[in-house]
Amino acid sequence: MFGIYLKRELGRRKKAALVIALGLALGIALVITVNSVSAGMTQAQDKVLQSLYGLGTDMTVTKARTAPSADSSGGPRFEFDAKGEDDDDTEQSSDRVSTQGGQALKAALVTQVADQKGVAAAVGALTLNVTKVDGSFTQGKAQSSTSGSSGSQGGPGGSGGGSTAAPQVQGGGASFDVNSYSVAGVDVTDQDLGPLASSKISSGVTFTSAQTDAKVAVVSKSYAKENSYKVGSTLTISSTKYKIIGIATPDSSDSTTDVYLPLKQAQTLADAADQVTTIYVKAIDSQQIDTVKATIQKNISGTTVTTSADLAETVSGSLSTASDLATSVGKWLSIAVLVAAFLVAALLTSSAVSRRVREFGTLKALGWPSRRVTRQVVGESMVNGLLGGALGIGLGLAAAYTVTAISPKLTAELGNTGGGGGTGGGPGGGGPGQQSASNTMEIALSAPVSVTTIALAVGLAVTGGLIAGAMGGWRASRMRPADALRSVS
Repeated sequence: MFGIYLKRELGRRKKAALVIALGLALGIALVITVNSVSAGMTQAQDKVLQSLYGLGTDMTVTKARTAPSADSSGGPRFEFDAKGEDDDDTEQSSDRVSTQGGQALKAALVTQVADQKGVAAAVGALTLNVTKVDGSFTQGKAQSSTSGSSGSQGGPGGSGGGSTAAPQVQGGGASFDVNSYSVAGVDVTDQDLGPLASSKISSGVTFTSAQTDAKVAVVSKSYAKENSYKVGSTLTISSTKYKIIGIATPDSSDSTTDVYLPLKQAQTLADAADQVTTIYVKAIDSQQIDTVKATIQKNISGTTVTTSADLAETVSGSLSTASDLATSVGKWLSIAVLVAAFLVAALLTSSAVSRRVREFGTLKALGWPSRRVTRQVVGESMVNGLLGGALGIGLGLAAAYTVTAISPKLTAELGNTGGGGGTGGGPGGGGPGQQSASNTMEIALSAPVSVTTIALAVGLAVTGGLIAGAMGGWRASRMRPADALRSVS
């Protein structure tokens, strides 16, 4: 009886039911669209963070570089050997190796970090900057010129004479090329963490655990292409030759590391024995990263712990603006539209009940209790709500698909997140500060729709139906049979 009467009444009031369903559908579609775009923003931001932070780890531990003293060198020094005077062209080459990033940490600190509660693993790495200067000097020639003056008074005897001017150097000069690239010292015993964790070996092999102090290297694909390196080639750094055993392709196109060496070899190059610049930390539980960060900062003073959430604050540009818009303005707009949709549905349902005074009054006169009349109204509202949910899901999916198909481009600017720049490179003298990590990226926006979003839409449809049904049912329950008799013409 309930189902038959419900079907008949909805069939009689198709327009009213469609208006209520469309109102709910628009609100639900907006929620799906905003949630999908917000999820797309999160994915886009993750891509940016991966390129900036793609290290296969949860957090890094560094130490900010101290300000250089007044008597320290303000920049890199390059010293060249003096050659013989007979050499016209003198080829010169010099490498300047300096630690890059924050202040060097003792390697023993890696074990101390690994022992902290909530830490699954920790490895150290040493980041270097190598500046190579090579070129040649061309020696100039000293030439003298003689000038005379007829009016000049000569020496004893009164005869005039010429004078010889000071010799002048003509020609000569210098031509030098400067090439700078980054080197990362890798703990070859645990390559699941650290700089090499976010790259795949596309040619050759990676380090073995036995190559802790071997003169071997892995270079990035872009650096190998730029310098025509291949597996088996020789790379020379500060007169030390390294055999290239592998070519690495980074997961992120924004990776800044050019050369990977075993950690001990990198320490030897930089004269930084038993030192690291960064400690990469993997947490036992990804949900407890903030807790682990607080523990490390509390127990190991003077260090800076950086997580993905911290780096998210450095992302700016249209990606950040759109993300803020989707998460804040979009959220409140969705709430406002939903509230309006629910209120409109409730008011339309209540108004429809008011126009059915004769019907409900007659049903009560025939013996229908108030709860049965209320159940009938709520049932009709629930059907309207589910219909609105289905329409809203369809509209929301269409909007999300449109955003994904169009794929609008958003820009993201990555700020400098280094542990401190400045001079004073590594042990043994000043050096160039850390290279700025400021980059601009373009990210294609997508709008993925998750099962959770669909479940939320269904829940909102049911809620909207219940709200409208509750108000309409309350109005219907207050009607009396006498109202129906008075409305009979």
